[in-house]
Amino acid sequence: MTRLRNLAAAAAFTVSAFALSAQAFAADVVDAAVANGNFKTLVAAVQAAGLVDTLKGKGPFTVFAPTDEAFAKLPAGTVDMLLKPENKDKLVAILTYHVVPGKVMAADIAGKDTKAKTVQGSEITITTKDGAVMIDNAKVTQADIVVDNGVIHVIDAVIMPKM
Repeated sequence: MTRLRNLAAAAAFTVSAFALSAQAFAADVVDAAVANGNFKTLVAAVQAAGLVDTLKGKGPFTVFAPTDEAFAKLPAGTVDMLLKPENKDKLVAILTYHVVPGKVMAADIAGKDTKAKTVQGSEITITTKDGAVMIDNAKVTQADIVVDNGVIHVIDAVIMPKM
C-alpha cells in the first residue's frame, strides 16, 4: 500500500511539474522565435521593422517563419539592405507577407491547394508538391509549433510579395 501511495505521489508530482514547466515555456510568436535560436535574422528583422509588439499581441497569427539558413539564401547584401531604416516599409511588407491572420494548423490545409490572404494584403499560394507543403516557393520543414498567440510553421526560404 505504501508503495502504491508513493507511486501515486510521484505521478502527481510529475504531472504538476510538467504543467508548471509547460506554463513557464508558454510563449508568443516572438518569444518562441528567440528561444528557438534558428531565427536570429528573423528576430532582428522583426525588431528593425517595429513589429515586436504586434507579434507579441493577442493574435491569433499564423507565421511562416524562415530560418537563418533561409535568409542566407538571399542574394548577398539583401538582409543588410532591408535592415536599414530607410527600407523599413519594404521590410514590413516582406515580414507581414509571412503572416496570415488566424490560427491555421497543418491539418487545416493538408492535401489542399489554396491561397491565403496575408497581413501584408497579398495572397500566398499553398500547395502540396511531392508530399511537401509549399508556401509560394518555400517548403514547410516543421509545422504546428503552437504558441500562446497562434502557430508557427518553419519554412526553408524567404517568400517575397510582388511589389
